[in-house]
Amino acid sequence: MDYRLELIPIPVTDVDRAKAFYSTLLGFTVDLDFSPTEAFRVVQLTPPGSACSIAIGVGVVATPPGSVQGLHLVVDDIHTARAELLGRGVEIGEVRDMTAPGKPVVSYAAFNDPDGNGWTLQQLPR
Repeated sequence: MDYRLELIPIPVTDVDRAKAFYSTLLGFTVDLDFSPTEAFRVVQLTPPGSACSIAIGVGVVATPPGSVQGLHLVVDDIHTARAELLGRGVEIGEVRDMTAPGKPVVSYAAFNDPDGNGWTLQQLPR
């Protein structure tokens, strides 16, 4: 039996602002924007090359906006990815390299969405 993680709900205060951030600034594909009532709206977005999507909206999740932390977007070239996001207007931290004796270097660069949900670019050893 396979168990595939394919959708992560992200709590936001302003769906349109978050949709613009994720689609325009991060380059996520908008897969769905559905609102059958004023009490429910779901927007599903997928990062380029990912099998896992995120869902934002109204009535999607009850956790407070900004409460999701530590989401990782794994990239092949963190410096190029960071430069691309900076060029689109994303406020992103410097690249930090982490390692332990005898272990390969793993690189990180952190940023937040407009509500403070925390994301990290991560480059794993090749």
